[in-house]
Amino acid sequence: MAEARALGLAPAAAPAVRRRWLSLLTAPLIYSLLLPIALLDLWATLFQQVCFRVYGVPRVRRADYLRLDRHRLPYLDAVGRLNCVYCGYSNGVIAYAREIAARTEQYWCPIKHGDAPAGVHDRYESFADFGDAAGYEARAERLREALRTGR
Repeated sequence: MAEARALGLAPAAAPAVRRRWLSLLTAPLIYSLLLPIALLDLWATLFQQVCFRVYGVPRVRRADYLRLDRHRLPYLDAVGRLNCVYCGYSNGVIAYAREIAARTEQYWCPIKHGDAPAGVHDRYESFADFGDAAGYEARAERLREALRTGR
């Protein structure tokens, strides 16, 4: 409330003033992720363009994962539009890279972990069980073939 009074605002405006200051203070840290995310985008694209072609793995369509449309909403101010572009790009790149990683795992290492991590991808359940040496080779080859043929 002291911040609001110092700026000549009513005490009810204090939460909005606080949010604005916090946004200004954290924006450099938040937006600093753009460089690593752009590098992830570039490197994941290069990786799949080279490696997936060599092994016959269908490439992931980047356009299926990136949606940059919310910045067109008329009720957003300039900062809100910029934030929506940032979030759409960042989350889209991460989803795109995750699908590339999931296809990579299905091809090269389709084995479940001994202790399943949180948030596994959709392909994970079809992987060989941890410790199933007898079933691994047959399952791995079936999963590779399914990946190549799109089944």
